[in-house]
Amino acid sequence: MSDCVFCGIAGHEIPSNVAYEDDKIIAFHDLDPQAPVHVLVIPKKHIASLDDVREEDKELLGYIMFKIHEIAADLGLENGYRVVSNNGEDAFQTVKHLHFHILGKRKLTWPPG
Repeated sequence: MSDCVFCGIAGHEIPSNVAYEDDKIIAFHDLDPQAPVHVLVIPKKHIASLDDVREEDKELLGYIMFKIHEIAADLGLENGYRVVSNNGEDAFQTVKHLHFHILGKRKLTWPPG
């Protein structure tokens, strides 16, 4: 999708501080971190939100969840981390491309917001 900032990052048209990348996903440091470690994990395939996931995306979503724990370990999040996916306007999804926040390296409060 040509106007999607995360597609631009995935396609290396927009620079980012990449934490991990392979042929299916890219993980990069958030420009406005909410924790000492704040990385976004996105599929390279454009999926606007969790509401737009289709049957054929099941394997990709499972892959993302599997890779998140590896990315977190590489980031040194041995004492725990939070994974968040905002879905829709009320959840403050500001970029319409499915993404997962990995937050860590500080005590995270509950409820989150």
